[in-house]
Amino acid sequence: MAVLRTPDGLDIAYQLWERDSELPPVVLHHGFAADGDTNWVAPGVVDALVSAGRRVVTIDARGHGASSKPHDPLFYGEEKMAADVHALLDLLGESSYDLVGYSMGAIVSALVASRESRIRRLVVGGVGAAVVELGGVDTRVVGSSVIQALRADDPSSITDPNAAAFRMFAETTGADRLALAAQACSLHRKPIALADITAPCLVLAGEEDMLATRPEVLADAIPGATLRTLPGDHLGVVRNPEFTKLLVSFLADSDTWVR
Repeated sequence: MAVLRTPDGLDIAYQLWERDSELPPVVLHHGFAADGDTNWVAPGVVDALVSAGRRVVTIDARGHGASSKPHDPLFYGEEKMAADVHALLDLLGESSYDLVGYSMGAIVSALVASRESRIRRLVVGGVGAAVVELGGVDTRVVGSSVIQALRADDPSSITDPNAAAFRMFAETTGADRLALAAQACSLHRKPIALADITAPCLVLAGEEDMLATRPEVLADAIPGATLRTLPGDHLGVVRNPEFTKLLVSFLADSDTWVR
């Protein structure tokens, strides 16, 4: 993996799949407690994009994967992660990009796309009305209980099932729980200028995803956005083959994609 050094001294890991292509690179940003491998490589998304002739970049957000993992909440928040993506785009030096984000990564991607003219197409998944109503992931479903769950010495003491699911996922991926708790303390809670997004956008949501309820509210807030819902919950829908099929199709260099 390659590394980008941030102005605040962190190393942000990213991975490239290069090939000859006239299409812009696809940048993939993962969700909370995941990383580029678990969110995009393992489910086959990267392979599908490469097989479709695309160049692909995955990024490990600060506190995740192979990137630096400080435990101070001051290093975190989707605003800082968005700045890391901007820096990576500058480093790669392309004139345009397709950007895909899931869950936490969808918030990061929306922030980037609302300010970045180089985004050609945008896909946001695993989020819904909370992006419009709360400015970020749905803390009405999983709020401070996630922080407590990540910091708990005894997993059996966790009573919130949603928080317990994130704790189990963090343990499964070998994540740094205290770094994740620091990010959970710094979630984005300000309005996002969704109306300023000019890139064609696809909103993908699992029908059983409690963190992506009422995704039509989000799609309506992004000019010209298209909504697709699929069977699956928050952690499972990315493994639905239709998720990858829709993503690859939307990002293809074609004006015939059916809205």
